[in-house]
Amino acid sequence: MTEPDIQNDDATLQLARQLIARPSVTPADEGCLDLIGERLERTGFCLERIDTGGVSNLWARRGTAAPVLCFAGHTDVVPPGPPERWQSPAFEPTIRDGCLIGRGAADMKTSLAAMVTAIERFVASSPGHGGSIALLLTSDEEGIATHGTVKVVEALAGRGERLDYCIVGEPTSVATLGDMIKNGRRGSLSGTLKVRGKQGHVAYPQHARNPIHELAPALAELAATRWDEGNEFFPPTTWQVSNIHAGTGANNVIPGECELAFNFRFASCTSAEELQRRTHAVLDRHGLDYQLDWHLSGQPYLTGRGRLVEALTRAIRATAGVDTELSTTGGTSDGRFIAAICDEVVEFGPVNASIHQVNEHIALAAIEPLSRIYEGALRELLPTP
Repeated sequence: MTEPDIQNDDATLQLARQLIARPSVTPADEGCLDLIGERLERTGFCLERIDTGGVSNLWARRGTAAPVLCFAGHTDVVPPGPPERWQSPAFEPTIRDGCLIGRGAADMKTSLAAMVTAIERFVASSPGHGGSIALLLTSDEEGIATHGTVKVVEALAGRGERLDYCIVGEPTSVATLGDMIKNGRRGSLSGTLKVRGKQGHVAYPQHARNPIHELAPALAELAATRWDEGNEFFPPTTWQVSNIHAGTGANNVIPGECELAFNFRFASCTSAEELQRRTHAVLDRHGLDYQLDWHLSGQPYLTGRGRLVEALTRAIRATAGVDTELSTTGGTSDGRFIAAICDEVVEFGPVNASIHQVNEHIALAAIEPLSRIYEGALRELLPTP
């Protein structure tokens, strides 16, 4: 049974519900940016749409001076999956068992709502604040992420705009709101390897060349390689095979080609170029006839214990009473693009246990504190009269 809405006066909750009700499956925005933009414009922001490739992007800024504190996030969500597995429709925000339920509740429409209401309160109390507040929002984070944040960053870089601090509203908390901040992410480097052999009959191997057999020793060496030792914030670089395919489906045919897909998640102490060089060295040493195509989807980035981390840590402690942990675990985020124009980038948002799942949710008790934490960061980082 759905609980009655007992928090009608909660601006963050109500905006989150409005956003969740819009079925913005990536790369669709479904008017989320218009809704947010209207609120920001009333708060004195200048809005700029940088839409490209069917993707909706918003750059909004209040002020022209430094320092610039930017909030970043995405309005798109992953598909909800089988509707019959949801306790209530995915795009009908529902309150049940002390939670707000709906696709995007944790990843990351509640974060967007919390950013907006935090800014509204801050500006209302400090309309003459120093520095600038900005928002960078996209509808292309959950998809291929080629026309979203990266395009906005390119546009800003092209005209010489830089940011001083950026908080990405990804769901980073583990057990309770505020227990973890992501202060960096590993890089992601993928490769598609094709090893060429010679097809033939399994009964006459002398007339064929099995690419699986030829690849096996090199594959074992790559899997056993220690690529680096990591550092204070990053674990050692990992190399993992994700797919391998060869053969015609018949059990009496030696395949003529073997294709393997792999991925590096790499630390900031090793470059993508170094990983590529060492991989080719292994393959060449084993004398393989091969083709290797590379795709770099993200460089690693790291923010040390500077002003942004300290400000957000203090805001979390003051609001939630939690001592936060810094971590670089998990996948990639749009922070990897923003780091190109911003020296201090962190991710912080709700508990992530239900993201991308059916019945995605956020605890009602965490919604207003999330907004207060963002507001606390604003007060810590921007000068006020």
